[in-house]
Amino acid sequence: MATASVERLGMAIQGAGNVSTEHLRAYMNNPHVEVVAIGSRTWEGAERKARQVGLDLSRIRLYDDYAALLADRRVDALSICTPPARHAQETILGAQAGKHLLIEKPVATNPAELGKMDDAVRRAGVKTVVSFVLRWNPLVLTIKRMIEDGVFGETFFVQTAYWHNVVQGRYPGAKEGPRTSPISAMLGGGCHAMDMARYLIGAGVVQVTALSKDIMPGHASPANTAALCRFENGTMGYVSACTEQWMPYVFTIELFGAGGAIRGNRFYSRKLPGATDFVEIPTIMPDSGDVAHHPFQGEIDHFVECIRTGRESHVNLADAANTHEACFAADRSAAGGGAPVSLPLG
Repeated sequence: MATASVERLGMAIQGAGNVSTEHLRAYMNNPHVEVVAIGSRTWEGAERKARQVGLDLSRIRLYDDYAALLADRRVDALSICTPPARHAQETILGAQAGKHLLIEKPVATNPAELGKMDDAVRRAGVKTVVSFVLRWNPLVLTIKRMIEDGVFGETFFVQTAYWHNVVQGRYPGAKEGPRTSPISAMLGGGCHAMDMARYLIGAGVVQVTALSKDIMPGHASPANTAALCRFENGTMGYVSACTEQWMPYVFTIELFGAGGAIRGNRFYSRKLPGATDFVEIPTIMPDSGDVAHHPFQGEIDHFVECIRTGRESHVNLADAANTHEACFAADRSAAGGGAPVSLPLG
């Protein structure tokens, strides 16, 4: 297994798409890291990415062979930024090679993959972070601290939502038509909402009841799903992922407690006895689907610090397994007409 004894960690990126750009920029800003390699389907793609972010081509190695990248002794850790269908195998091979891993979401496309990944990581003893990057959003950091400080009292309800029509959001190359991805809206982007609910409540999901409703025919996977979740501490939650609504991107966070509530960046609390209305928090909101808007620097710095100090992340693969299983359960429940699905999945 790669160690953290070196002065600077050798970091690699596997995958040269849009999200890899933000990983690279964050690594390049971290004083404890040197980017030593980029891997892609083609050598030319890796080279383009290196040039895009301004890396010195004489100091890094470019790969179109993942096994060769993993064999590079300068690589202590890597970000897996490839398409989701490749995440499981690349995680397993990376763990077996002793590399610490930051894995883009979703990390797996089915429960069997998830189990194999978790087993490989546990056996290897490597550090992992799953890229639920919104945990580092300033509003989310603020809400988490407010919960810890008892601003809302005992919480009993959370609602989170990922509502993102990529055509309306004007993603490059986005076209209106049926979804061709086998990955559902709930797993593909809705996993951010599911993870947010879990993170704020501080408990795992134990049961999911869900429904789906698609407008356009021919989708390869559900485009709109709403899930009622029961958490292990008894809290109730409502998590939705919709991609067919015609409106700008929205990521909803609402939390109710016996002592107060928060809706986005507006909160109300018994701790402010003179307040007559919601109080607005001036902060950066999770209000864009653009990856460049996401707080990757906080996530990357956290990953590096976990490696250097030897501590486990609060969003390691073992933790993220419940988020993914809850998304799988939502899809399974919706496919069964709304029948409750219990976790962990068999």
